Amino acid sequence: MSATDAVTADDDPADRWSDVRDLPPSAKLVAKVLDYNDTLTQSELAEETLLPPRTVRYALSRLEEENAVDARFSFADARKRLYTLSV
Repeated sequence: MSATDAVTADDDPADRWSDVRDLPPSAKLVAKVLDYNDTLTQSELAEETLLPPRTVRYALSRLEEENAVDARFSFADARKRLYTLSV
């Protein structure tokens, strides 16, 4: 068995985006911004991506459907949710 045979789908960095690949461009952008930033709120994502808040909400809902993001409530402000990329 060669070294290339030992690489599995879990080890392939390009394959980690397979859940996101077929999503709309806005969801891909949000995922990429979350990849560069550890944890962001929805408003921070809208600011970073320059997308309207409604588009960010839609992108996050699509990413949540694919289990590509983790959402948790903020301890500092329980009205806000913090999003982290999970792929």
